[in-house]
Amino acid sequence: MKAQPKVQPPGSHFIDGEYVEDTAGTLIESLYPATGEVIARVHAATPAIVERAIAAAKRAQPEWAAMSPTARGRILKRAADIMRARNRELSELETLDTGKPIQETIVADPTSGADSFEFFGGVIATGMNGSYIPLGGDWAYTKRVPLGVCVGIGAWNYPQQIACWKGAPALAAGNAMVFKPSENTPLGALKIAEILHEAGLPKGLYNVIQGDRDTGPLLVNHSDVAKVSLTGSVPTGRKVAAAAAGNLKHVTMELGGKSPLIVFEDADIDSAIGGAMLGNFYSTGQVCSNGTRVFVQRDIKQEFLSRLKERTEKISIGDPMDEATQMGPMVSFDQREKVLSYIDKGKTEGATLLTGGGIPNNVSGEGYYIQPTVFADVTDEMTIAREEIFGPVMCVLDFEHEDEVIARANATEFGLSAGVFTADITRAHRVVDQLEAGTLWINTYNLCPVEMPFGGSKQSGFGRENSLAALDHYSELKTVYVGMAPVEAPY
Repeated sequence: MKAQPKVQPPGSHFIDGEYVEDTAGTLIESLYPATGEVIARVHAATPAIVERAIAAAKRAQPEWAAMSPTARGRILKRAADIMRARNRELSELETLDTGKPIQETIVADPTSGADSFEFFGGVIATGMNGSYIPLGGDWAYTKRVPLGVCVGIGAWNYPQQIACWKGAPALAAGNAMVFKPSENTPLGALKIAEILHEAGLPKGLYNVIQGDRDTGPLLVNHSDVAKVSLTGSVPTGRKVAAAAAGNLKHVTMELGGKSPLIVFEDADIDSAIGGAMLGNFYSTGQVCSNGTRVFVQRDIKQEFLSRLKERTEKISIGDPMDEATQMGPMVSFDQREKVLSYIDKGKTEGATLLTGGGIPNNVSGEGYYIQPTVFADVTDEMTIAREEIFGPVMCVLDFEHEDEVIARANATEFGLSAGVFTADITRAHRVVDQLEAGTLWINTYNLCPVEMPFGGSKQSGFGRENSLAALDHYSELKTVYVGMAPVEAPY
């Protein structure tokens, strides 16, 4: 595997339309997951940097909110065009940032971010409309107004997409944003900020600051921040939501999951296996909505497992910059060690290791690679069936009856996603109506077009990303009563 070029940004942060550096912040080394090579060095935001970013956002936001929705939308759509024109460059950066294979990033990462800017740039003129309320002689009206300064906190699995999924509705609604990417993937969001300002976004409206676990509280607790949107783990979400609630801030929480994917005996078995593989192995399993508990009806269990094993062992693992590679490394050494520890627990607790379970022998020893892994004969009480692993580990459980599998699928604190494969469309709708999840699929899995709301229930979070629903979470209603007659008072 050849060495990759360094991609050192001009500064660690992008504030008020320009790169900014402050070497007093903690050093963060960006590592290419395929080799462990340092490709960039940035510094975490100091309190002074945080103040500077929020002050820039606060200053710029009122004038931006006063612009017409059409004018705001025009800038967002121009940013989408630039992203598409530079898709290859952005995809290569995403691969360097995350280790995901280029065949994946080139179709799923910058493109989905561009879709977000295009969608919200197009719908903002109607998506922020209010209503007229007749009250006899009097009347009232409502209007949606921006919140002000919004904070976005990103995860490391889809850094460019998340930067856009949070930035696009926030900006479309008339807000300013300060975005903090994960310290594991600090590079992509800086390019998004560059492109937005190249597209004509006024200075100060989209700022990116680097940081670690000490930086988030500085943002969340700041008195000038009106809204926090987090993509992350459930434990992190609890902390951020609690801090935001203490100051009555608006919040959107897109958190983890342990989602069920149910395969009934009449399902198209090849499609079901394909859905299960995409819902466990895409992005090396580092997707919050993955269907990691695959419930297979007992009559087709052996056929399902046999064909799943054969297809899984054909996955091409290797250099992420090679377009033939289907699976790259995990994002970090620590994340791979965590996943390997779960694999050990699965073996210890009695699950049957069908395939995988270790480190592939055809790749660099310095990269954070792991084999796609399938466990069969998994039972509900096993650790690998209860806890989010966030790696390419599929747990296959079997079931007999519909009512039984629905009860077992719902027996979790999580409620992000779920899927059903069956040829009986009546049963499909009956089952998804009973599954406790925010985003569900029938006869497919993990498709998240920008037109569709995405988000969870229970401990998997609240609020929605994408679609017109997202605008509601970046704005609030203002209601005006209009009196048309003289006021009569009893005193």
